Amino acid sequence: MADDLLTQLKAMTTVVADTGDLDAIRRFQPTDATTNPSLILQAASHADRRARLAAIAKEANDIDDALDAVAVDIGSEISELVPGYVSTEVSARLSFDTEGTLARAHSLIERYARKGVGAERILIKVASTWEGIRAAKTLEREGIRTNLTLLFSFAQAQACADAGVTLISPFVGRILDWHKAQQPEADFSGDNDPGVQSVKRIYDHYKGHGYSTIVMGASFRNTDEVKALAGCDRLTISPALLEELHGQQGALERRLVRGDAETSAPEPQTEDDFRWAMNEDAMATEKLAEGIRKFMADQRKLESLLTELRQG
Repeated sequence: MADDLLTQLKAMTTVVADTGDLDAIRRFQPTDATTNPSLILQAASHADRRARLAAIAKEANDIDDALDAVAVDIGSEISELVPGYVSTEVSARLSFDTEGTLARAHSLIERYARKGVGAERILIKVASTWEGIRAAKTLEREGIRTNLTLLFSFAQAQACADAGVTLISPFVGRILDWHKAQQPEADFSGDNDPGVQSVKRIYDHYKGHGYSTIVMGASFRNTDEVKALAGCDRLTISPALLEELHGQQGALERRLVRGDAETSAPEPQTEDDFRWAMNEDAMATEKLAEGIRKFMADQRKLESLLTELRQG
């Protein structure tokens, strides 16, 4: 009997679990995992986890201290279940604050160290704003690895490569959402999916110019998008879609193939280049701003929960 599609995908792409659900991580055995306020909120629905969050929150000095303590607590548990990276998010409130992002990243790495988790296991997750990318460049020079998220445009991808970030998370499904809203009658199936096209373009550009930055497709709406990117360096996938892939049979074709570098890398973008390119890309500008707002909305919910638990 042929292997299921998830098993075949793991043979050509590093699979990352987009969840803070420890049971899901144990079941699907991804190489890497990620966590953020949205996922921590989901984890808080479990009674045993909620009690632990309460204990951590009550020991914290303030709400920011509680947020980071909870993220590192769950991230440390996840690090025992996966052999690779654990991505931990810097507050979305700092998306336009380079120095604030650096300070928060250093704090997270120090917290992990106190729990016995080395910096080489952690990816500091930062929004792909100009300020976030500048912070990532500094962190990478210090030996702290980064995951640049909310990436919707080629300009963002180029700036991340210029900065030498470890990994980028180009979003697939949210790009599709935007185009569907603009052109509801258009056919965006299969290779017509603009989110899939975006990741393929970035992947080919990175490999063609010899960039070492890892491309990790994210934000999938269906398994067809995942299958269309089989062969990408990494794909971060929700438990629901992992379950679907696990239950599907058939041959999975490798769609992205890494080639040798063909040409030297282009000149690095200036800040003016980056901001102009983003201004010209309505989809990327809108989805980046929306993404930060959504991350922040979930963070506020988590802050409210932790405040309640601190007072309980």
